[in-house]
Amino acid sequence: MGNAQVRIALVGAGGMSFGPVMTYDVICSKKLQGSTLVLVDINKERLDLAYGVAKRLNDAMGNPVNIETETDTARGVAGADYVMVSTEIKRWERWKQDFEIPRKYGATQVMGENGGPGGMFHSLRTVKLLLEICSAVEKNAPDAFLINLTNPMSRVTLGINRGTKLKNVGMCHEFRGGMIRFSSMLLLPEEKIAAKASGMNHFTWFYEVKHAETGEDLYPKIEKHIKMFPFLHSKLIKRCFNEYGLYPTSSDSHIGEYLPFVSEEVKPIINFHDFFRNEGKFRNFMCEQYSKGLFWLPVKYLPQSGEEVVPIIEGLATKDFTPLNAINVPNKGYIPNLPDDVIVEVPGSCENGRLVAETVPPVHEPLAELMRTQYAIQDKVVDAVLKKDPALAFEALVEDPLSPPSREDCKKMFDEMLALQREQLPF
Repeated sequence: MGNAQVRIALVGAGGMSFGPVMTYDVICSKKLQGSTLVLVDINKERLDLAYGVAKRLNDAMGNPVNIETETDTARGVAGADYVMVSTEIKRWERWKQDFEIPRKYGATQVMGENGGPGGMFHSLRTVKLLLEICSAVEKNAPDAFLINLTNPMSRVTLGINRGTKLKNVGMCHEFRGGMIRFSSMLLLPEEKIAAKASGMNHFTWFYEVKHAETGEDLYPKIEKHIKMFPFLHSKLIKRCFNEYGLYPTSSDSHIGEYLPFVSEEVKPIINFHDFFRNEGKFRNFMCEQYSKGLFWLPVKYLPQSGEEVVPIIEGLATKDFTPLNAINVPNKGYIPNLPDDVIVEVPGSCENGRLVAETVPPVHEPLAELMRTQYAIQDKVVDAVLKKDPALAFEALVEDPLSPPSREDCKKMFDEMLALQREQLPF
C-alpha cells in the first residue's frame, strides 16, 4: 500500500452537505496522512464554521492532516495537486425559482435541478461558475486533477471538458444509494452484491447485479421483490423496471427529470419549505453545535461516507489499483451506442496513477434514445455558456420534453427567469 503527502483544495467547503463529509474522508485516509487540506469558500462566516468542524474532526483523529483556510479562490487552489469542487451561489433561492416559475407556464418537471427547464437555468449558472473556478485552477495549479461534485453533474462536467484543459472527473453518490436499496430488498450486506451500472448521471441503470461470492444473477430476485412488495418501490422505478427490465441507481426524483411521461406518474417532488428546513437549516445547525463543542461524536468509529472521491485521490497519488463504481467522463466508446464525447457514467479504476474508464455493454436502446435527447440539449446548454448566447439556451429549452407546451409559453418563462437571474447567467 502506497502513501502520499499531497495538497488538496476543497472549493465550496462552507457548504454543509459536502464540506464536512469530504473533510472527514480526507482526515480518515491512512494513505493521505501528512497531507494538507485547504478549505476554500468566499463566504468567511461559513468558512469559519467549516474550519470549526474540520478542526474538531482532525483533533479527534490525532491531527493526521494539516488544515488551512482561504477566502480567495485563486490563493486557495494555488499549488494544489487535487481540487474538489462542490459549490453554488444562492442555492435555495434560485432552486425555488427554477422549480416554480416553469410550472407556472405549464412545465411538467418534478424537481427542476438537473433536467427540465429549471435544470437548464441551474446548468447555465453552475457551468458559468465552475468555469470561473477552473480558470483560477488553470492559472494557479495547471497540473491539478479536478474532481467535480457540483450538479447538474453531466452538464457541468461537459462544460469543464470543453472549456478547460484540466484533468478532471465528475463524481456522484447515486450508485451507492442504489446499492443500499438492493441490500435492503435482497437481505444481503452490500459487500455480497456485485453490481455494475452505466448511462447518464442520475439516469444510470444497473446492467448487472450478481451475488459477489456465488455469481448468481440477482435480477430475478429483484423482479420477485417488486411483484410481491410493489408498495416498497416508487412509481417511476416500477414503471421503468416493467418497461425496460432494468433498475435505476437513482430514485424517482432524479430519473423523473429525464422521462417525458413523468407527469402521468408522479406529482411534483420538491417541497421547498421542508427541503430547506431539513437539508439546509438542520445541517447548518448541527455543524454549528459540533464546531462549538456542544456535543461529542465517536469520530474514530464512524464509517467513511461511501463517496469515491478520496479513493480517487488515494489511487492517483499512490498509484495503487483502486476500483471505482461510477465515474463521469467523456465517452470514448465506453458506452458504444451513445455519442462520443458526451459525459457518461461508467465503472472505472485508478491504475498506475491514471484514471481508467471501463468499456461496458450498450445501454438498453429505449433508454439510450432518451439519453440522446438529453445529450442534444446538454450540447446546446454548454455551448450557450461558452458562447454567451441566449438563443442557444432558448432552443435547448424548447427541445426539453418537460418544458412548457408551446414556444410562446417557453419564451415567457425564459424572459421571466432571465430577468430574475441575470446576475448569475453567462449572458
